[in-house]
Amino acid sequence: MLPSRGMSTSTLFRPVGPEELALIEASGWRRFPPRLPDQPIFYPVCDEGYAREIAEHWNVPASGKGYVTRFAVRAEVLARYERKVVGARRHAEHWIPAEELDAFNDAIVGSIEVIAEYPRKVTRG
Repeated sequence: MLPSRGMSTSTLFRPVGPEELALIEASGWRRFPPRLPDQPIFYPVCDEGYAREIAEHWNVPASGKGYVTRFAVRAEVLARYERKVVGARRHAEHWIPAEELDAFNDAIVGSIEVIAEYPRKVTRG
């Protein structure tokens, strides 16, 4: 779905491992999967560089691969959720309670896309 005229959206990023990416793909690239019992918060990040840092330094050691996804969400829905800075100024993320993830997913405009993969594929020239 393309944003309709007058619809304001915000672009967010979500670093994921291969298991979460497979679930996103299974949704038709439209939804993030439900949180696990030990994951009470879904936290998309506001800065692409921060998402890349997490994918490379957390997801790769944990699961061998890390991916950065990018997606747009309706701004009025995103405004309902607290924005937290968890380190440097660029380390900003929105905290969405797990029980509200379905409503958040409903506010995604368009598809979730993969914009980076770690470890990076080596291309031969």
